[in-house]
Amino acid sequence: MKTHIVRARAAAADFPRTEHLATRIAEVAADPVEVTAEVSAMIVNRIIDNAAVAAAALVRRPVTNARAQALAQPDARRSGATVFGLPPQRRVSPEWAAWANGVAVRELDFHDTFLAAEYSHPGDNIPPILAVAQHTGRGGAALIRGLATGYEIQIDLVRGICLHEHKIDHVAHLGPSAAAGIGTLLGLDTETIYQAIGQALHTTTATRQSRKGEISSWKAYAPAFAGKMAVEAVDRAMRGEGAPAPIWEGADGVIAWLLGGPEAEYQVPLPSPGEAKRAILDSYTKEHSAEYQSQAPIDLARRMRVRIGDLDQIATIVLHTSHHTHVVIGTGSGDPQKFDPHASRETLDHSVPYIFAVALQDGGWHHERSYAPERARRADTVALWRKISTVEDPEWTRRYHATDPNEKAFGARAVVTLKSGETIVDELAVADAHPLGARPFAREQYIAKFRTLAEGVIEPAEQDRFLDMVQRTPELAPGELDQLTFTVSPEVMRRAPQVRAGIF
Repeated sequence: MKTHIVRARAAAADFPRTEHLATRIAEVAADPVEVTAEVSAMIVNRIIDNAAVAAAALVRRPVTNARAQALAQPDARRSGATVFGLPPQRRVSPEWAAWANGVAVRELDFHDTFLAAEYSHPGDNIPPILAVAQHTGRGGAALIRGLATGYEIQIDLVRGICLHEHKIDHVAHLGPSAAAGIGTLLGLDTETIYQAIGQALHTTTATRQSRKGEISSWKAYAPAFAGKMAVEAVDRAMRGEGAPAPIWEGADGVIAWLLGGPEAEYQVPLPSPGEAKRAILDSYTKEHSAEYQSQAPIDLARRMRVRIGDLDQIATIVLHTSHHTHVVIGTGSGDPQKFDPHASRETLDHSVPYIFAVALQDGGWHHERSYAPERARRADTVALWRKISTVEDPEWTRRYHATDPNEKAFGARAVVTLKSGETIVDELAVADAHPLGARPFAREQYIAKFRTLAEGVIEPAEQDRFLDMVQRTPELAPGELDQLTFTVSPEVMRRAPQVRAGIF
């Protein structure tokens, strides 16, 4: 890996395009380096993971609305792309397929993650890149190459550039990565990818209010919007249209005015020419449908409940954790909504006090039951919930930012004080499903997750067909990528809520 120093430049500065970060990324995307077998296998795992969580979310209102919008935009010129739940013959324009499938994948906050200087769900790259691959008749090998780039670029940007410090939403790293991945998929030249990256970044920078206070369904829509913008950006760049430049380093660019300002300096690692794109191997998926920094606390709660015994005897619980966890999903956020029994599912998903309370009481976590309104409003749950707080511990913050994978951790130390004055203490550094956890996810676990979430949604025979095809992704011929979706029965679709009419 080569580390690139990135900072704002004065308008009159001599700053050749060859040194722009967008050029460096475009060069990585255009590099014809082969994808390793290990990376290819992990990409297949993540396609399975995305389909699993999309199945579980298929008839929820935000997903239903996104699908309805997409279906109002059929593709009349070329083959189009598939939409989760619908027969592969039912196609829509690729940017709208990226939109609908992106919302389905993100709605339950249940797919893969990478945390470093910034947060990310790199599986958000899959819907837009797959949609373009289907629309343009590419084969499995091209798709794998495009997805390896999408993961690489998003994860590398997340390693080097913190967005949330300046209250910019993390999807600002997704627009460029998806555009770069599409560029790799289509075999585009460096100049075209450069322009697409600039446009994608420019159109996907927004404030982080989408994940603050009263969190709404836009939390799921934001990455889908970034994927849609990436598809459109590549299309315009292929037609010869340009982008603001230099998009990161310009005097009025992203760094100067949205991030650290004229004096800030960022270090972004990118593969050197000829170096394989392996970043996906540093990311990890979720066993539980909750914000990633609550994965280890859920497993910790499951482990501690036996030792605690009678939960009514708890006086207080303090979770000692990283700065990120404390201020994003803990009491350091200052959000009263994180203790509101009437809060939205999206808000509860970002409340580790709520999540820890329910996991203690139930001994587990469920993507629907754990968020049900009647569950959140149970009197004993509310009472326990309000006894839980978080504090930042410098050691957990250090481990959060560690570059050594054996040191990097997203867990917490729980100090439970009983009414008798006795304390019960335990800690967990990584979730059980993490590569270094008690039960790391491999292909078997990804398939099991798919089977569990698809139960009652996708017929067993269709589950089998999808799993057979997806595990052969690298060998799929041009035109066969329409098999990387799933169809459900009309009866399942009828479970979806009645949607309101919009403009389309």
